[in-house]
Amino acid sequence: MAGLSYSGVGKRFGDVHVLHELDLEIPDGSLMTLLGPSGSGKTTLLRIAAGLENPTEGRVSMGDRDVTELPPADRDVAMVFQGFALFPHMTVAENIGFGLTARRTPRAEVRKRVEEAAALAGCDRLLDRRPAELSGGERQRAALARAVVRHPAVFLLDEPLSNLDAPVRAGMRAELKRLQQRVKTTMLYVTHDQVEALTLGDLVAVLDRGEIQQVGTPDEVFRRPANRLVASFVGSPGMNVVPAKIEAGAAVAGPFSLRLRGLGGVKAKAVELGVRPAAVSVGPPGRGKRAKVELVEVSGEEAYVHVVAGDVRLVATVPASTRPDLGKQVGVTIKPSDAYLFDAESGEALLHPA
Repeated sequence: MAGLSYSGVGKRFGDVHVLHELDLEIPDGSLMTLLGPSGSGKTTLLRIAAGLENPTEGRVSMGDRDVTELPPADRDVAMVFQGFALFPHMTVAENIGFGLTARRTPRAEVRKRVEEAAALAGCDRLLDRRPAELSGGERQRAALARAVVRHPAVFLLDEPLSNLDAPVRAGMRAELKRLQQRVKTTMLYVTHDQVEALTLGDLVAVLDRGEIQQVGTPDEVFRRPANRLVASFVGSPGMNVVPAKIEAGAAVAGPFSLRLRGLGGVKAKAVELGVRPAAVSVGPPGRGKRAKVELVEVSGEEAYVHVVAGDVRLVATVPASTRPDLGKQVGVTIKPSDAYLFDAESGEALLHPA
């Protein structure tokens, strides 16, 4: 096994600067999820580790080996793609063992390792079938087994679950986490799905416009976002972030005036107030600031209630059974202990909840 590290890695395609001299360290044996919107550079970063793209500048290391100039076959990595990439004319067993067979591994060894990898990935009952006879989840298990069978130093996974239906995807997430815990191999997992990023990763790296915005545990990234971008992107729905000002020892946003711990040390001229939808309380008129319900979205047992109070628009998460009706007047409260503060110019986090 080996850790994976990027040092000053940048990538340009002509005049387009996709990655900006970034540094990133994936510790040996850990699973890091690389989270970011489409076009942020996630797949390019993964392909550079695989050797499918060359960095314009910087170095890539696996353990104590500099692999920047090595061809893909010499890097000891296995890549799992979004589209499964199984050979349609081969059985599952033949697909899993293809890489070993191509390296002239003895047949008995290939058979043994294929069976072991298939058992780990949960597709050991499918070895005689062909891809056309498999469901999407079964194909993904076969693709994972094909990666596992090589015993690589590093796994690279490019949105491998995005083509699956939601129930299958949830089940495969859990299976993939268990698989990583069993094989204890370094994994870099690219996704734009924050649920995947937060539930799968030992560490989460947030990438946007070719720059790393934050690296931390799922709890750190969610509870202590480094900046406004991370706060707004991580979480479903994302954090409410609204213009505010510091006035008479309080952070003021429209009708809301919150006395925040540590506010006296804030020197920014312009600020923004942040609050998670789950921390916005919606009750009867007279309990909190008066607001109007503009939109209600029901999602199973929860509802996302969009309200406007003065010139401030917020989204609140409430139980679906107690959601207010569209157009109703309600009372909205925000606890100071739940509030964040950001620099309006740089987006940098200035205050987090205690």
